[in-house]
Amino acid sequence: MKTFFKFFAVAFIGVVFLTSCSNDFKTTKNGLVYKFTETNKNAQQVQVGDVLVGTCTVRLDDSILASVETPDRILMVSESVFPGDLPEGLLMMHLGDKATFGIEADSLTERGVVLPEFYKEGTGMKLYYEINLTDIITKEEMEQEQANFIENMQKAQEAEKENLAQYVKDNNIQAVPDEEGLYIIVKKKGKGPKVEIGREVAINYTGRLLNGKVFDTSIESVARENNLNDGGRSYGPMRYKVGEMSLIRGWEKGVINQPEGSQLTLIIPSALGYGPQDLGVIPANSSLIFDIDIVSVK
Repeated sequence: MKTFFKFFAVAFIGVVFLTSCSNDFKTTKNGLVYKFTETNKNAQQVQVGDVLVGTCTVRLDDSILASVETPDRILMVSESVFPGDLPEGLLMMHLGDKATFGIEADSLTERGVVLPEFYKEGTGMKLYYEINLTDIITKEEMEQEQANFIENMQKAQEAEKENLAQYVKDNNIQAVPDEEGLYIIVKKKGKGPKVEIGREVAINYTGRLLNGKVFDTSIESVARENNLNDGGRSYGPMRYKVGEMSLIRGWEKGVINQPEGSQLTLIIPSALGYGPQDLGVIPANSSLIFDIDIVSVK
């Protein structure tokens, strides 16, 4: 599901100077400055709870802070929080409208909004939103979308459980999963120091799906056998300091406290892997299998 507030997450893209505001702006009784360049008063009107789709540029006076240049989900419309805020303007819009709304910057900073360093308190600066509204997703449509998303996720999770149970049965796996469903199969128990937070480790690994498809490996011969060989990649044990590298939880749980020299197979449910993310080579809600060789622990 796409993020509602995409443009708020966009980093400041620099300072670009525009022409000054023209005198055709109007002001509501609450102090919101606005201007419509296209109006469609007979079209669908924005309501509280709607998700707005379109393009948007945000600027502080004449300086652009962020921009969404291709139509996307940009805002969810809430009730007004203070007089002259953005929702007051959004609720004036209809499908197909193009409008600019100016909000007193001081009103935003008083409520915890952080503005760029060139903002000067008490000078009347305004934060402008230039919006081209290309579609409206109603509250009811969003609720249905969310319900469908949850239903599909539940179906995918049930299918994953069935596939994993079948794999365990077909491969006569005797290991007992932990409380989160992680299988740790120790094929060889090492005798060296144990993997612990803060220690440097070197690990060879091969990752595959339940159907046997290899999606990643640190071993060049395995990569060649599975047509994964990347000429620009340097193969060999993956080296990292435990606790300082972002790894899936199933991997971290599986290798912790295992001694150097150990060889393991981890069967990781998607909840401890990549969950509902679709990574292409790893479909959403995929259980993963990792063959791991702990080469060294320092």
